[in-house]
Amino acid sequence: MVDHVDGVGGRTANDDERRRPRAIRGALALPLAIASTIAVTLGIAQPAEAAPHQVKRQPKAKAQTGATTQASTVATTAVPSEIVVADGDTVSGIAERYGLSTAEVLAQNGLGWSSLIFPGQRLALPGGTSHAAPPPPNPSAEIVKHTVVAGDTVSGIAAQHGLDLDVVLRANGLGRQSLIFPGETIVLPSTGIAPVPTEAPPEPAVEAPSAAAAPSPTVASVTVLLTDEMRANAIIIVETGRRLGIPDSGIVVALAAAAQESSLRNLHRGHLDSQGLFQQRPSEGWGTVDEVLDPVRATTAFFGGDANPNPGRTRGLLDIAGWESMTVTEAAQAVQLSAHPDHYAKWEVSARAWLAELG
Repeated sequence: MVDHVDGVGGRTANDDERRRPRAIRGALALPLAIASTIAVTLGIAQPAEAAPHQVKRQPKAKAQTGATTQASTVATTAVPSEIVVADGDTVSGIAERYGLSTAEVLAQNGLGWSSLIFPGQRLALPGGTSHAAPPPPNPSAEIVKHTVVAGDTVSGIAAQHGLDLDVVLRANGLGRQSLIFPGETIVLPSTGIAPVPTEAPPEPAVEAPSAAAAPSPTVASVTVLLTDEMRANAIIIVETGRRLGIPDSGIVVALAAAAQESSLRNLHRGHLDSQGLFQQRPSEGWGTVDEVLDPVRATTAFFGGDANPNPGRTRGLLDIAGWESMTVTEAAQAVQLSAHPDHYAKWEVSARAWLAELG
């Protein structure tokens, strides 16, 4: 047997093994980088063993307070171009949900601080972006839409395109009490649209005599249902109009104006000093606060004419030359002088239905 020696002083390999722990302890007393270099040089450790192991620790998640979490939610919630009002919604609540001011949302929709909103109603949001709808089952088929114009109703649009009313309502997230507005687009479900014929186009039809033209179909309208308070005030407007000899077209204008201005409520508040059913302003000569809050007097002042309680100070519907040939929204605006003149139109269908119901 041959003893294995180191070649220096006759030390054996066993002697080196006994001394190695002391060398390691000495190296560890030095800074880590120097100790690692010495360990490699002396053969105590291989380079991979001498390299310090660094373990990255993930920072602990900080607990968020309720306010911080809520602010983060608002900041990251995308603002859609419009929303459909749900039960319990308020304009201020919707504005807060998307980080908007209540005044912005009111102004975008031509509403006042006293206006009511209804489940199923669509509200536009300022600065919102439209979200692309998922592609239809047939990618090559285009989504057909109808752009709403003044006087349109959902039922009329459905009948025009040969669709079932409920199918159109569901496709657009609407209910039977929902309102639609000029410029809005209504999706027309492809399942109800007659297919385009693939055969050769038919020969041009011979124009029929005007006497033989079929009459336009009468279609049902989607209207806002009256609450007890709204109904009571609508009755006052109708009865006052009848007593003054106002034609039905004028009563419809008054109902639409009051619906837009106060949601047919006799409000004790409004923009600046506006109050009452028609949001008439004492500072503009419509009467004292008590007078504009009298729904009969306020309605009489809206109609004007010989019975105008503010002669020479305010101008009512009968004082507008040619009002009979105006649209409902034009006639209402001529009296009210609103900052949102186009928003009376959305109440026309409901106003006509209310008058038919109340007589």
